[in-house]
Amino acid sequence: MRRDLLDALNAARAEKRRTAVVTKLDDGDQLLLIDGEIEAGGLVAPADVLDAAEAALDKDTSRTVEAGDGHLYFVQVFNPPLRLLCVGAVHIAQALAPIAAQAGYEVIVIDPRGAWASRERFPGVRVDDRWPDEALDALSPDRRTAVCALTHDPKLDDPALVRALRSPAFYVGALGSKKTHANRVERLTEAGLTAAEIERIAAPIGLDIGALSPAEIAIAVMAQITLALRGAKGR
Repeated sequence: MRRDLLDALNAARAEKRRTAVVTKLDDGDQLLLIDGEIEAGGLVAPADVLDAAEAALDKDTSRTVEAGDGHLYFVQVFNPPLRLLCVGAVHIAQALAPIAAQAGYEVIVIDPRGAWASRERFPGVRVDDRWPDEALDALSPDRRTAVCALTHDPKLDDPALVRALRSPAFYVGALGSKKTHANRVERLTEAGLTAAEIERIAAPIGLDIGALSPAEIAIAVMAQITLALRGAKGR
């Protein structure tokens, strides 16, 4: 790999950008695809290879592509890590954290309430005790980040939602009934969010599977996050 391409790749990864290296296998020519744009490298790849690279990024899987020009190309994916930001160190978060971790997410539980956000309640999980607005500003949700607001407390959930909805986060969900969400919509509208931004919220959170217990709700939430990430067809 050329040094300039390697430097560009490392810079893109540090900035948590969606990146793929495309290599033409018969001569080793390469290009760097960052957020859908060719940023470095001397390879001129046909359109079907670039489309395949985007599909590989979406599926999070490196792959070999046989292009229409008769050549083989290898697409190596360097996606940013998946993250789940749970606002609220509540029972649902306790159940959701290990499920998300097994699915490959870095889980961060955000809650300034020390009695809730303790190491004993969340062993092995990163706990952020800042107020949610401060934490979200620092963590900068990207296109590989899901955000769940779980506290039922507007002074904690709402500032987090404002920041999440104005970020590229691929999923934003909020706990609460339809009535609770209607009140939330009013508050977020008063806070200056547009209708299109507010419509991004998955509320009530999780797929409708009749979940009752915290563990069942966590399963429904993780299923909905997966649906949003992978784009599969489903109810």
